Amino acid sequence: MSGETKQHVPTGASRHFVLAAGGTGGHLIPAFALATELQARGHHVALITDARGANIPGKPSGLTAHVLPAGRFGKNPLQWFRGAKLVWEGRNMALRLFESFEPAAVIGFGGYPALPALLAATSANIPTVIHEQNAVLGRVNRLFASRVDAIATSYPEVERLDAKHLDKAHLVGNPVREALLSLRDEEFPPFTEDGLLRVLVTGGSQGASVLSDVVPDGLAMLPPAIRQRLQVTQQCRSEDVDRVRERYANHDIPAELGTYFEDMDDRLADTHLFIGRAGASTIAELTAVGRPGILVPLPIATDDHQAVNTREITKAGGARMIRQAKFTPKELAKQIQAMAQNPASLANAAHGAWNCGRPHAARDLADLVESMSGIDLMDVIRVGGNNARGATQGAPAGQGTTKDRAA
Repeated sequence: MSGETKQHVPTGASRHFVLAAGGTGGHLIPAFALATELQARGHHVALITDARGANIPGKPSGLTAHVLPAGRFGKNPLQWFRGAKLVWEGRNMALRLFESFEPAAVIGFGGYPALPALLAATSANIPTVIHEQNAVLGRVNRLFASRVDAIATSYPEVERLDAKHLDKAHLVGNPVREALLSLRDEEFPPFTEDGLLRVLVTGGSQGASVLSDVVPDGLAMLPPAIRQRLQVTQQCRSEDVDRVRERYANHDIPAELGTYFEDMDDRLADTHLFIGRAGASTIAELTAVGRPGILVPLPIATDDHQAVNTREITKAGGARMIRQAKFTPKELAKQIQAMAQNPASLANAAHGAWNCGRPHAARDLADLVESMSGIDLMDVIRVGGNNARGATQGAPAGQGTTKDRAA
């Protein structure tokens, strides 16, 4: 942890905020987006995370990362004592940081590294907000749901969120990178009867071997009229690249393979169909841009949250969900053919995905966070009954309205 000296708190509306997030992209991408928005409003922001999170690319300039100990609590009870000891140590370090930084609010994004900061904030009576990226409330967020001042959600329906906490739940969405939001107002890439069908396949930050096993053979089973127009980009694990490249070559399907693509935003912009996992960030990006997908939830995801994440977009017609146990080449080919049988059906699916997007998520979350520090809450969306923006962006209608931000 760095910085034990007293810091100057600027005058006016400027405040200090602390964001606490687990060390994965799923937790940190929305944290980075909120940090960028708060900094643009003139606030000072600090990040609490673990060693992984401190080194993840994309951290906004000027955002100081503090690495605090945070034990994990697995299935082995023998490890619980050590985990609790580390959490308590992290809590005490967070309290010392708060004495120096004087945060107006602490915002948790889930993950065990957020646990010490939230414990410290609640014990010091500092206003707290938790943000849930998934459609199932995560373990750390469940632990603090009764103690925090506000709960920001990414979906209109969130499982494991107790009904008694709905009065402090706000639907804001899951913030995504600004570069992706710039694509939202662009047209779906032209897709004609004889044009290319561009397919993007990713399996999360580490890839997914099941996609390498199934996708090449599934694409090969498509009718010739579709198969001959394919242009594939696929992210693979390093150990899978050679065999996947050989499969595509044997099927005579043009494919660009890699373990990581730096220009993923540009590739998504040109994509007609996405195939991959159903993580919160993935779905937030697909709905922000408006790209249809075939989603294969990670079967070992906690509380099966990836499958639950797909409900809104599949109901809107923006994606198809295939359980991994049923994810075969034949089933994949069947679902692709149903979505891409003509240009209109694929464009309609893209529109369905777009309707689920919440492009103002970072702004709405920042509004909520600012309201915790005495700045009036303008128009944050309440899950329980005031969903003006959500109704126009794919959330259930009929939940009432709030007054929009003054132009």
